[in-house]
Amino acid sequence: MKVHIQEVIKTIETDYEIKVLYACESGSRAWGFPSKDSDYDVRFIYVHKKNWYLSIDHQRDVIEIPARDRISMPIDKLLDVSGWELTKALRLFRKSNPPLLEWLRSSIVYHEAYSTAEKMRVLEQRIFTPVSCLHHYLSMAKGNFRDCLQGETVKIKKYFYVLRPVLAAKWIETYQTVPPIEFTALVADMLPSGELRPAVDDLLKRKMAGEELNLEPRIDVINQFLDEEIERLETYVKGLNIRVPDPTAQLDQLFRETLEEAWREAPTK
Repeated sequence: MKVHIQEVIKTIETDYEIKVLYACESGSRAWGFPSKDSDYDVRFIYVHKKNWYLSIDHQRDVIEIPARDRISMPIDKLLDVSGWELTKALRLFRKSNPPLLEWLRSSIVYHEAYSTAEKMRVLEQRIFTPVSCLHHYLSMAKGNFRDCLQGETVKIKKYFYVLRPVLAAKWIETYQTVPPIEFTALVADMLPSGELRPAVDDLLKRKMAGEELNLEPRIDVINQFLDEEIERLETYVKGLNIRVPDPTAQLDQLFRETLEEAWREAPTK
């Protein structure tokens, strides 16, 4: 699949006349708990040629294959490929957009060209804003907890989609840094021992073994932990007032450097 994904990336570059700067796996495969039939959620950042940016009209700044866009080669039915144009990505980066920060930390990288992604990782250490990330993770946790885990029987696999954002929020509270993308790393550092830890470990073993985790009785020890932590973290984030310097000038410079680097003509012999 990796070779196929890399061929898709090359085809996107050719068909759309862009340069892909970075492409990685996102979602459950990157988090470390894919199902047997999980999609490959490929996410990428790209840059257009200079003239694309010299227009009075705003142009579409995403590519979504196969949801809205097409390429000149067939793709595997499990592929979901989506990319953000660089200036869009940098505006979101300025806000510490959690999905984008996760892309930059993915352990499954399909393509990395030029210096852009690494420069973003360096800048992130200075412009990370915990509040926006905490709101994102808490919103995700609350929505899944409310919608999927309240009955006597629940969709058991949804525990991962509440546990992960809760543990990510706890990481931010503890370290004031971007949390690791892998679920096991969050569990190892953030999950207390006792009755709760074995219950989560058992769920993870079952999922990694390929079991279909559908409707089962609610796991009360996990529900209680999630309920208490969501309420506590909501109180915590309300009391935060952290400001960081405006990084716009640095991001403008990064954009200009990328534009020059990506489309620099090879020297003639």
